[in-house]
Amino acid sequence: MSMTPPERRARVLADLTAGPLDLLIIGGGIVGAGMARDAAMRGLKTGLIEQHDFASGTSSRSSRLLHGGIRYLAQARIGLVREASVEKRTLHRIAPHLAEPTAFIFPTYRGAGWPLWQMRIGVKLYDLLCGGHNLGKSSSFSKGAAAQAVPQLKTGGLTGAVRYFDGFTNDARLVMDTLRSAAAHGARVLNYCRFQDAARDASAWVCEARDERTGSSHTIRAGAVINATGPWAQMVPHSRVRLRLTKGVHLVAPRHRLPAQDAIVLTSGPRILFVIPWGERVILGTTDTDYTGAPENVRTGREDIDYVLGVVNEFFPSVRMTTADIISCWAGLRPLIDHGSGGASDISRAHEIRRAEPGWWDVAGGKLTTYRLMAEQTLDRIAAEKGWNTPRCQTARDPLLSLAETAGVSGIFPPAFSQEAVAHYCRNEWAIHLDDVMIRRTSWQYYYADAREKAAEAAQWMAQFFGWTNEEIAAELARCMTPFEALRPQKSAG
Repeated sequence: MSMTPPERRARVLADLTAGPLDLLIIGGGIVGAGMARDAAMRGLKTGLIEQHDFASGTSSRSSRLLHGGIRYLAQARIGLVREASVEKRTLHRIAPHLAEPTAFIFPTYRGAGWPLWQMRIGVKLYDLLCGGHNLGKSSSFSKGAAAQAVPQLKTGGLTGAVRYFDGFTNDARLVMDTLRSAAAHGARVLNYCRFQDAARDASAWVCEARDERTGSSHTIRAGAVINATGPWAQMVPHSRVRLRLTKGVHLVAPRHRLPAQDAIVLTSGPRILFVIPWGERVILGTTDTDYTGAPENVRTGREDIDYVLGVVNEFFPSVRMTTADIISCWAGLRPLIDHGSGGASDISRAHEIRRAEPGWWDVAGGKLTTYRLMAEQTLDRIAAEKGWNTPRCQTARDPLLSLAETAGVSGIFPPAFSQEAVAHYCRNEWAIHLDDVMIRRTSWQYYYADAREKAAEAAQWMAQFFGWTNEEIAAELARCMTPFEALRPQKSAG
């Protein structure tokens, strides 16, 4: 007889605390998930704990792009672009269901700081940095061709456009599928389990963790610890990380309001915003502003919505998009390494792997696209320090999951809304709360205009599964809708 989710959770917790692990990873975002998969595939006894849900931070709130970073070429960060360009092709190979080649059209305007001649050179270099085999071949357009390729685009000052290719993904699904692969290779992974503190004895790190579901405390021993907590990294005891957090906001609108065939790049000074087709929807974003609050409290504000809509309407004046058009939104944080200077858009997206103490490693910075490489480099360094005779990294070679394991439950677009799908996520993908399913496992909350009604129905299904009371159902619905408060109609002053 198969175990229930609570029984399975208790089994994982028992395994984490039963004996010393080789490696304990703190943080269940994409970086931590990549570490867990790599370590487990090397045969290491691996554990991972996450204080909230998996992918609940930055890793479910990105632009959903696997990209080299076309704008980093203008900043002469060639190494960073090449590194990410190679990785996006790797992810397309090992997880094709989550790496869709997507064309991007970048219009150029007189006096905007992105001259057409420079962009033509840039996209050719972009192709070369992928080893000459990008996800598609770049090209350029004249002014007339650019206006024809992007209907309703403003033509005043337009000089032409370039077209290049990157990958489009589902960031939270990439985390879930990476964790599913890690667990299949023997990693013990647990969400809603908070790291509290640790001390080092003669042979291991002795870590204290709290099960947020029961309030019970547990001790986990590990030969090495990786702090992969993203925006929380500098708050973890023993951490030597210094971060600069910047906020990025994305809006989701019906695609018929801005019927883009390809993704479109819009510029606002040094910032870049994207219009990204997503099935019947279009994703608009992002912002890039400094953030100093608690990471778990980041929200989309009215000023963020006004800024994104302002840029979109500047480039598409006939569209006249308003807040009433917005179906959903998300706000996330970029955990950038703080070097003490530069504007929010200028801070490097490079990652750092730092040995803070013997057996303790801080991994911070980086991008969604380079998570696999970050894990490989970190595990190589830890294995060398510990003297582990582990196999070489296999994560760039082996598929993330089989087609049978992803069919109907994982992809770029939301799966069909059904009770069977909800049951799968609760039984097999560690879902505990309603927003675990509606937001991170499926994106239903982002995609559907009637998401509130769907959430109410899904809550009833989960209530049968977990035995929720009416009060608990109401609390789950409120929790699910909290990130979308800025989209509620404002009350009049009268």
